[in-house]
Amino acid sequence: MKDSGRTPTARGSSVQQDWRAWLPEEKAVVFRKYEQHLESCYNMFSVALNEAIEVKLCGCLAKSSMAIGLTAKLCRFLTGPLAGMLRALHEHASHYGIVPNTAPLDAANYRGQRGQRSARMSGLLSRVLFSQRVQFLQKVSTVEEMVEDLDRNFCAVAVDLAEGACIDPERAWEELDAVHFDLNTNFRETLVLFKSFLVVLPANQLQSFQMTVHEQWKEPGSTLPAARRATHPRRIAAFAGE
Repeated sequence: MKDSGRTPTARGSSVQQDWRAWLPEEKAVVFRKYEQHLESCYNMFSVALNEAIEVKLCGCLAKSSMAIGLTAKLCRFLTGPLAGMLRALHEHASHYGIVPNTAPLDAANYRGQRGQRSARMSGLLSRVLFSQRVQFLQKVSTVEEMVEDLDRNFCAVAVDLAEGACIDPERAWEELDAVHFDLNTNFRETLVLFKSFLVVLPANQLQSFQMTVHEQWKEPGSTLPAARRATHPRRIAAFAGE
């Protein structure tokens, strides 16, 4: 019988096992390619925000306002492809019936109230959604919504700071730092979801999935410049399924 490409391969017993799992070379190349691209986008955003905060702490408010205005664009360069990757995971898993492992979001990994609330709701839903596939799709959708919400929040606050329109600038800077923290958490969660997805993805669907990612990254807001690797990211959360 001809392989329809719809039968997923065997998965590990947990997300943690998936994260440590060896991938066949073809899948490993795909994982590294997207991981490095997203990491570069994150590093550019993170380093720029770090520099703006450092300038502000030195008392150079005018320069910090100019610097923070630029970070809004870099935030979009991260959130565009990040949300696109999550949409691609959801689209492919929905269409082909892929069933990766998944673990509930942990509210302790978020600073913002919205992020904590979404993580708690995701945890509650994971207890009532008996289908592993539905749990995966629900988590992917939740993380995507969080990424898009954080993007809107960051850009709005950053623009207000740059234009001197904030009533409480100190609180605004704190909010940007919290948004950055939560974006990093969602970035790491996306990598974990992606790795578990690749573990069970049939090899003959790999090219189709990459085409889906490509199409999602062509969406408005997802177009990227040539990403260069920056150094010294502010926070690297090395967790899998926490």
